[in-house]
Amino acid sequence: MAVTQRRGRKIMMSPDELDAFLGTERTCRVATVSGDGAPHVSALWFAWDGTSLWLFSITRSKRWADLRGDQRIAVVIDSGVEYGELRGVELSGTAVFVAESPRVGEPCPELEAPERLFTQKYFGMDTMPYDGKHAWIRLTPDAIASWDFRKLADLRARP
Repeated sequence: MAVTQRRGRKIMMSPDELDAFLGTERTCRVATVSGDGAPHVSALWFAWDGTSLWLFSITRSKRWADLRGDQRIAVVIDSGVEYGELRGVELSGTAVFVAESPRVGEPCPELEAPERLFTQKYFGMDTMPYDGKHAWIRLTPDAIASWDFRKLADLRARP
């Protein structure tokens, strides 16, 4: 029997808060399912374009191999140290491989915006550096759950 969080909706991020959070955070944890059904979680950099999460993954990784066999994926991005500071987002859905693998820079209009966002965020550049080892995975989430425990103080302050 599923239990509904009483304050879940009150502490979730608004769309603007979600975009700001995903635009500034740098590291996510990617959960995949291995061929034997075992879960696998790994850290990765990402870009958020307002609709999809873009993951630039090593093509020889366990994560890549898992997703080639089972495209189900869940990603968590979170921050905070103290309980009242915790914020985060979980996105889940189906992974889609975009462009060549590994990515060597063949023209791909779909990647223009994510590659620009990614290189500006992580490298302070406008042009994507290709190493012949990475390729793109797009997650357009079927479900998004978010939380911002800083809002709990506001809830306690209300009469």
